[in-house]
Amino acid sequence: MRTTVRRHLGKVVAGTAVAVAATAAMIAVTLPGTAGAEGTGGGTGQAAGRSAGQQRAGQGAGQQGGSAAVEPGVVEEAPAEGEKGQGRDPLTDDEIARVQGLAVDRRLLDAGEDVDGDRGPQRLSVDLADPAADEVDDPDAPRRAEVTLYDYKNDTLVTRTVNLDTGKVESTGTQRGVQPPLSAAEQDEAARLLIGDPLGAGLKADYKDATGKELTSPDQLVLAGMVYRASPGAQPAVLDQCGVHRCVRLLTKVRNGPWIDTRSFVIDLSARKVAGLAG
Repeated sequence: MRTTVRRHLGKVVAGTAVAVAATAAMIAVTLPGTAGAEGTGGGTGQAAGRSAGQQRAGQGAGQQGGSAAVEPGVVEEAPAEGEKGQGRDPLTDDEIARVQGLAVDRRLLDAGEDVDGDRGPQRLSVDLADPAADEVDDPDAPRRAEVTLYDYKNDTLVTRTVNLDTGKVESTGTQRGVQPPLSAAEQDEAARLLIGDPLGAGLKADYKDATGKELTSPDQLVLAGMVYRASPGAQPAVLDQCGVHRCVRLLTKVRNGPWIDTRSFVIDLSARKVAGLAG
């Protein structure tokens, strides 16, 4: 299962083989194996069968030997999360939902654009903000959240700090040329653009070879993505703005199936274009 099967994109391979290739090609990128993909059940059928068989054999041996049966473990439910955390507690779901609404005011909503081209900037992340220098030792210091947004209308990263006690936006920062990790929505949109582009024909053919079905939606794939930045002379001219534009290279996997090598393609989410890399 570690041999490379040459097909339309050049490689449809087992998860482990792609993980090795991806690590060699892109330093600091670690791929999950097939067993780590969503819905795989944690291993191959053969391995799982052996594990179950060994478990049954062990139980039978214990019963025959007269040993007392081991009681099954009990997993306690996590305590219900309150609406508001305390001190440096992680943000609660309620706090995250509230602060997202507070950070995107009417002006940002009307002026910004998300990855799909809809009104309002793309929401990337919400994190607990560090306390001010004079509040580090104050147990009653206000809790603040840092909301990161990306405005595709002008390729600007927007960071807003919201006071969770007062509900007010205390500061706003904007930067260009700064590219934080991609959100799941952006990875989905990159896959959607690749599937709909002529350059995605190989991906669709490989998917059909692996499943017998047509590939029409990102939901049919397990995706991992990384930001791509242009290097002088290293890519087609259409990708020279990557780094200012938000661009992504995708790693794609058939759900419960093999990885399909799509690393030779770059999707410019800002320009909504797909291009291939040489080599």
